[in-house]
Amino acid sequence: QVQLQESGGALVQPGESLRLSCAASRSIFDFNVLGWYRQAPGKERELVATITSGGFASYGDSVKGRFAISRDNAKNTVSLQMNSLKPEDTAMYYCNAIFRYGGDQYWGQGTQVTVSS
Repeated sequence: QVQLQESGGALVQPGESLRLSCAASRSIFDFNVLGWYRQAPGKERELVATITSGGFASYGDSVKGRFAISRDNAKNTVSLQMNSLKPEDTAMYYCNAIFRYGGDQYWGQGTQVTVSS
């Protein structure tokens, strides 16, 4: 069983930065893709960023140029650096991992990010 544990969510003001982390219960080399998604109240879950086992990163249009995803293979973590936060970034942020063997997908429990003045 794979467990993903997010941390770092907080209440911040517009323009501030925040860093989210997701710790996996097993080696992240076992996953083809690691990513972050978010879901705001009344909205569908949307892609924020993904990173492949080879380190290729991709981003949702709304966060390009402001967010950066990274992975630490030694610590089995994937992080999301969020800069220039906007109120519309307010959402529950979820860590996601796609298993290399069989393609099973796993989700964390989420961490809340609120951007408000």
